[in-house]
Amino acid sequence: MLPTLASLTATVEAEFAALIDAEYPRFSAEEMARRRKRFDDLCEAQGLDAIIVAHAQKAGTTTFWLTGWPTTADAVTLLVPGRPMKLWVQHVNHQPLAAKLADTCEVEWGGKSGLGHALAALASDKPGAKRIGLVGSLSASQHASLAAAGTVVDLNAAYSKMRYVKSAEEMPWFRFAAAMSDLGAASLAERAKPGMTEKELGALVEAPYVRLGGTNALHYIGTTPMADPSVGVPRQFPSSRRLAVGDALVCEISAQFWDHSGQVLRTFAVGTEPNALYRELHACADAVFDAVTAKVRAGTTPAELVAASHGIEDAGFTIIDDLVHGYGGGYFPPILGCASRPSANVPDMKLEAGMMLVVQPNIVTRDRRAGVQTGHLMLVTETGFEPLQRFPRGFHVIG
Repeated sequence: MLPTLASLTATVEAEFAALIDAEYPRFSAEEMARRRKRFDDLCEAQGLDAIIVAHAQKAGTTTFWLTGWPTTADAVTLLVPGRPMKLWVQHVNHQPLAAKLADTCEVEWGGKSGLGHALAALASDKPGAKRIGLVGSLSASQHASLAAAGTVVDLNAAYSKMRYVKSAEEMPWFRFAAAMSDLGAASLAERAKPGMTEKELGALVEAPYVRLGGTNALHYIGTTPMADPSVGVPRQFPSSRRLAVGDALVCEISAQFWDHSGQVLRTFAVGTEPNALYRELHACADAVFDAVTAKVRAGTTPAELVAASHGIEDAGFTIIDDLVHGYGGGYFPPILGCASRPSANVPDMKLEAGMMLVVQPNIVTRDRRAGVQTGHLMLVTETGFEPLQRFPRGFHVIG
């Protein structure tokens, strides 16, 4: 029996009332100082005069993590060791709220060019050629302007490593985002009906968490007849196809709370029990999920996780989506496939307590026409893992 949307919502509202009721939820001054110090330490280690963080059009997580301002249009942050951070934002009407949220920075409107203001301020502070670290991305012309000011050092990989292990203050935000993702799954399971389009199914997913302050990170949905399938993995954009009795509905749902998101993946049968092929696919997905997660703990290598997935090939199936990926502030290593659909590389690393993973076996037929997916976000611990998603696993009949 699946939990009702009403019961899950009541639990979420009670557990996360402090985040829901805050005018704007904030991290402590100590947490923000800790993040700033990690950038200052990076400057020292790399021999840098400054770091510039540049994001645009709601892309990237560094600006929010470092300053408290989620990027809207252009946002350029200048960090010079020993000086207050400076942030330039676009558009002019965004500056008042940015100044309120990024209160550890001097926040100004970027005018014609936020990067131009940052480089002018840096030249005033430190005349002459410099070593400048860059996190984020720039256009070709912007990069040329930055390169003219000194030697540019790419710090994107270094920033990503800062985010692998989550801080204690981050975890309630991630738990709230995971809970809102579960609300999206519950709404889909409870309210999806034959005749609805995939676009309407997406509206069902978002409705229960938007009112709590959540936004859509993603909801990928795939629907196809189990008797004559043609969709092996949730699709990134919804179609106008209408849900029908006998369909498989495969979904990947991530609600977002500021820059923190959860992830839950489930497969449902619509209006009837799954047929033999889909039962076999889902049984394989469950078995592989259990085999892989049995290996998840601090000290495990990615190669051990891949080795645990051999049940995919033993059953004669394969995958399309990644089997495992790091998560929480980015899409992080280890990003893993399986023997029949390997990843670009299997990194030489070990899991650490405090990392977050998504284990998500997307078991498909070799022709990729039929497929299921199950899995969710989890926190790596010293001895195993803690599931962050609470929506029940299983191949449930809905609609």
